Amino acid sequence: MKLFDTHAHIGLIQDDQMSQLLAVQMAKVKGVTHVVSITNSLADFEKTYENLKSNDSVLHAVGVSPTEVLNPGQNWEERVMANAKRDRVIAIGETGLDYHHYAQARSQQIELMLKHLDIARILEKPIIIHNRDAKDDLLPILFEKLPPKGGILHCFGEDWAFARKVLDLDLFFSFAGNLTFKHNRNLHEVAYRLPLDRILIESEAPFMTPHRYKGERNKIHYLVETLYAIAEIRDMAVEDVSEVIYDNSFRAFALKQES
Repeated sequence: MKLFDTHAHIGLIQDDQMSQLLAVQMAKVKGVTHVVSITNSLADFEKTYENLKSNDSVLHAVGVSPTEVLNPGQNWEERVMANAKRDRVIAIGETGLDYHHYAQARSQQIELMLKHLDIARILEKPIIIHNRDAKDDLLPILFEKLPPKGGILHCFGEDWAFARKVLDLDLFFSFAGNLTFKHNRNLHEVAYRLPLDRILIESEAPFMTPHRYKGERNKIHYLVETLYAIAEIRDMAVEDVSEVIYDNSFRAFALKQES
């Protein structure tokens, strides 16, 4: 059974290069063949990219997270454009809106996201989208500005009513460890009702630890718990769900599978 982690903050799992490489290697031993490294700032991207560039199972996204909206860095757009052309950089982001922690900077977040969407369109790359308590502003942006290569709603946490509205868009829905909690019924309904060929999984390591490991810092290979949860919710064999989601991951990032 092969797994593809579409979203992990490898640079935050450990500080040093060797520990980061070991975290990826441990995940590979557990069946995680590919990991998309996500960073919040460009300084973090450039450091993490250098640390991990020797490992070809690590892929990268580049962007400025809404958590950095007040300090995106000088010439950040030019730096995103330049870094997006480096080897194994397969997506723009994460970008999006976070009104839970940064509600005072709504207009700045929207502007930041729109610029990322323009970059993704120009470079013909998919976009990785963060959404927290911002669906009312996010929806019209997605309908008007989603780039041709589509995108991923990462760590999906909305209800079925929201999911149904965006099903006509070229978007994938990525589930994380929060799906494994029994009380999260609205999210379980989404995982049950979505077309299986639109579903991805992510660790979101070192955050969003699955229920089985509650209290620990999350690890990349713990994302298998989210896979198990999807299989249980849909009453399907884990192997069957795994195969489809693994294929979905390559389609989401427009990657070719090795034969």
